[in-house]
Amino acid sequence: MRTRPVLVYDGDCGFCTTSVTLVQRWIGPRCDVTAGQWADLEALGVTRERAEYEALWVTPDGTVYGGAQAVAKMLASAPGGWPVMGAALQLAPARWIAHGVYRAIARNRHRLPGGTPACALPAGPQATRLRRRSQ
Repeated sequence: MRTRPVLVYDGDCGFCTTSVTLVQRWIGPRCDVTAGQWADLEALGVTRERAEYEALWVTPDGTVYGGAQAVAKMLASAPGGWPVMGAALQLAPARWIAHGVYRAIARNRHRLPGGTPACALPAGPQATRLRRRSQ
């Protein structure tokens, strides 16, 4: 049984990797951080497709939060004033705005600093189902 939450990100994406490195340095969340490509996703209770589609926050009891809510949970775990921002992002209407901003960044991560064509979100019917489920 895990005692710390786990932040799972897409380790094949340069933008995601750079973002996580900056988060660890500047925010210092209290969690384990792992790329989905190296994580035991089955043990975490998530699919590879979901781990490629969005950042995930997995609590020690197995609850999974994705996208903007994963970011909110990560901020809530950090020291200092970050938990206030994390709490705000979990409340409407900030939650709705955060979701839209997260989705826009995720759709365009291959165009952002550090991004490459390999960072583009997967396409196809599976990705469409994931998009609908996380909205």
